[in-house]
Amino acid sequence: MRSKDARFDGWFFTAVLTTRIYCRPSCPVAPPKVENMRFYPSAAAAQQAGFRACKRCRPDASPGSPLWNHRADSVAKAMRLIADGVVDRDGVPGLAARLGYSVRQVERLLLAELGAGPLALARAQRAQTARLLIETTTLPMAEVASAAGFASVRAFNETVREVFALSPTDLRTRQRPAPHTPGVLSLRLPFRAPLRPDNLFGHLAATGVPGVEEWRDGAYRRTLRLPHGHAVVSLSPQADHVACKLALSDLRDLSIAIARCRRLLDLDADPVAVDEQLRSDPLLAPVVDAGPGRRVPGTVDAAEFAVRAVLGQQVSTAAARTHARRLVEAVGEPVDDAGLTHLFPTPSALAALDPALLAMPESRKIAFRALVEALADGSLDLGVGADWEKARADLLALPGFGPWTVEVIAMRALGDPDAFTPTDLGIRIAARALGLPDTPAALVRRAQAWRPWRAYAVQYLWATGDHAVNRLPA
Repeated sequence: MRSKDARFDGWFFTAVLTTRIYCRPSCPVAPPKVENMRFYPSAAAAQQAGFRACKRCRPDASPGSPLWNHRADSVAKAMRLIADGVVDRDGVPGLAARLGYSVRQVERLLLAELGAGPLALARAQRAQTARLLIETTTLPMAEVASAAGFASVRAFNETVREVFALSPTDLRTRQRPAPHTPGVLSLRLPFRAPLRPDNLFGHLAATGVPGVEEWRDGAYRRTLRLPHGHAVVSLSPQADHVACKLALSDLRDLSIAIARCRRLLDLDADPVAVDEQLRSDPLLAPVVDAGPGRRVPGTVDAAEFAVRAVLGQQVSTAAARTHARRLVEAVGEPVDDAGLTHLFPTPSALAALDPALLAMPESRKIAFRALVEALADGSLDLGVGADWEKARADLLALPGFGPWTVEVIAMRALGDPDAFTPTDLGIRIAARALGLPDTPAALVRRAQAWRPWRAYAVQYLWATGDHAVNRLPA
């Protein structure tokens, strides 16, 4: 905190007893006396202890803690589920059911590690959503309260005053909404520097499904299927943030859409920690130094990505996009947008598809049908609260699924930062060029030193090749 290190924003929060304010570590104000400082592991814990958010550094808007993305334990799963709106939709009992615990166990786990229970954590998320809507739209406050998930306008007013020490009207007066396209929210998604955008946005653009994704005017655009409706999002990399424009059919999905965009771009990662670990390998270090801050491209829908991984087995990127486009045109839901036409089909819609329409080898048809049926009936869970190792085992049990497909899904759909694809041809070519072992078994042994960040090592190795996924489109 004394060095105002922005890398730790979101890891913890500092509260000051004399002012009753809590800040992020990089807050630009003069640091308080040590005896007046208290530290909290979450914004919700600081709020619950009676502190309000600093108006200068806005700690409620800091990047999320990277712990919840690279950990696979119950607390990390709970945090990912809360960010995805499970508590707002299904309550704490719904969260507990997904984790396989009792409500009391879930509350005890979160209180022990985060200093706040699931309701307080969800309340802090609602407060941040409310602030975004207050400051970036001209919606009436009653509509803001409903969209942010508050049960009443009174609860909305009380929470905003308690968290920000300002009324909703005062918040809007201090930050008048900038002119914007009607129906479109303009947001800034923060990240921990550095961020290397070329492979991140290049990968999404090069593998994009026509009608669902596109690259236009320096931005990656795509449709999103959300709990209350759909959305179209535009994401473009800037020097210190990712510019996000969201057109939502239902504003109640705002916080969920933001969480999914952050997972898509891996914005809560700690690139300094990742790169330090990978630099410990002298053969990998030059690649890391040449382009530090690479992220793992994720997904906004794990089921969608798993289907696309099967479509991409043993074919080119162009062929995979063609297969996906045909599915979208056949059973995808239409949307009204100037450049995008459909939502990606649901597993249920794909399971009902006539196999004769699938222009692929019989073995891949079998794998495709096994996957979509398992996703449709719920026997395969790839959601944000999924158990990574169980999901791997369930995928491997399906016909036509080998280690490469499973690890690619674990890397990009499940978000496992240690997923690794030693049999991938691009990885083996890159390894050989760098002097690393190029046989899968030997490469796995060498990669033990890269753990728990082998998925990031994959990005650095892929980046050595001359492929469209490594370049921002013109």
